[in-house]
Amino acid sequence: MTRLTGSALRVTIFIGENDVWHHRPLYTEIVHRAHAAGLAGASVFRGIEGFGASSLIHTSRLLSLSEDLPVAIVIVDTEERVRAFLPQLDELVGEGLVILDDCEVVRYTGRDAESGKTGKEGKR
Repeated sequence: MTRLTGSALRVTIFIGENDVWHHRPLYTEIVHRAHAAGLAGASVFRGIEGFGASSLIHTSRLLSLSEDLPVAIVIVDTEERVRAFLPQLDELVGEGLVILDDCEVVRYTGRDAESGKTGKEGKR
């Protein structure tokens, strides 16, 4: 498991839900590449409404259902690892927004693979 504490870099990628890479959802390709690159983790968040450079508003409201809702992929790791991953994002993201933020990791704990318990359980 990757150890991660202290200063880190967060990359957030904003794309559309229908964006694809070789017939596969783009967000899936980004997450799988982040995993293959050994990054600490990646999460995908589906938005309910938003707009970007095209100025088209995409929404999940019933009266104006959009089939291309906004999606954000968030990855946090050391600055060195995140910056090494940026060329892959440059290759993958044709339309969208990629931002970097400095952040501080306060806690990063996974599950014990055998017991399924988090690192917090059993520590009393």
